[in-house]
Amino acid sequence: MLRMTRNELAEASQVAVATLADFESGKRSPHPRTISAIRSALETAGVEFIAENGGGAGVRLRKIAGENDDT
Repeated sequence: MLRMTRNELAEASQVAVATLADFESGKRSPHPRTISAIRSALETAGVEFIAENGGGAGVRLRKIAGENDDT
């Protein structure tokens, strides 16, 4: 969605690239503070996290103010 590389996310979140790789591959679960840092970096980059609402939790790109819906 963001076209963000693992290295860019690592830099933005201040999380080691190896930690991100292990998390992505399921080798380990990150600590709550690591998840918070990753989430914060993704939100800063434009991701919105959607809470469980009967259809399941999810993510989407934040709508930019003034963006037209009919494009």
